[in-house]
Amino acid sequence: MRTIAKGIEPASLTAHRKTRQSDYGNYAAKDELRNALVREQRGLCCYCMSRIHADPKAMKIEHWRSQRRYRDEQLVYKNLLGACPGGEGERPSAQHCDTRKDKRTLKWNPANPAHRIERRIRFDSDGTIRSDDAEFERQLDEVLGLNLTWLKRNREAKIKGILDWWKGVRSIRDRSRRNRIVAQERSRYLDGDGDLPEYCQVVVHWLDKRLARTTP
Repeated sequence: MRTIAKGIEPASLTAHRKTRQSDYGNYAAKDELRNALVREQRGLCCYCMSRIHADPKAMKIEHWRSQRRYRDEQLVYKNLLGACPGGEGERPSAQHCDTRKDKRTLKWNPANPAHRIERRIRFDSDGTIRSDDAEFERQLDEVLGLNLTWLKRNREAKIKGILDWWKGVRSIRDRSRRNRIVAQERSRYLDGDGDLPEYCQVVVHWLDKRLARTTP
């Protein structure tokens, strides 16, 4: 997960909320909403950080607080996120992200800057996602299914890739130059426009660990 900077909601959502008896079910402009969510999340699932596209077959519109339990928030843009299909239609143990979460509520929201989601998670060398918050760690594993074997392997591959890159950089004796190179590499996974690399926060987490070790 990474912090999602929510932008301006689609005009169609604003207009729909003002109509009588409006709800999520009778909101017709979901294509516009999907485009807005994918754009502001830079092409990544709000939970697992796999690729999503603005297509109903390639993503789901997630209500961080379930629309069934929090009906007054079903059309609140800050409550809406873009998630991957999450193994929809597969056995429950193979599902993840929004599909597995269903109507349960998470302790921390990646779209709430005050929750500072990057500080609440870390990634082990084998790709396991963890948290120092015991309740949230349980939710990452049981509610979101983010430690399914294939997701761990994908994150592990990213970690191995950045560690191989690091082997070629750590021999640079000039600490300031080395840190600049690491910071530049880090920016590739955060800055610019358009889609970010899948699982980019995994790489950023490990680069930050290297910067912390080499910065006085």
